[in-house]
Amino acid sequence: MTTELNELLNIHDDEKVQIWIIGTRDRVNHQINEFCARKFVTDRNKFSPLIPSPFDQGKYMTVLIR
Repeated sequence: MTTELNELLNIHDDEKVQIWIIGTRDRVNHQINEFCARKFVTDRNKFSPLIPSPFDQGKYMTVLIR
């Protein structure tokens, strides 16, 4: 799956790092809050909006671009 996923993503060496959070809506929101509380992220606006995960039905995802 890694090779297939890498082919779908157009990532170049000069792009920023992405952190993907995938899980239930509650777990994803909890992880976003934890990142903010621990000062890993200074602003919730750094996360993309929650969207349904294309990988797993019933799961949601967000992307943090640093």
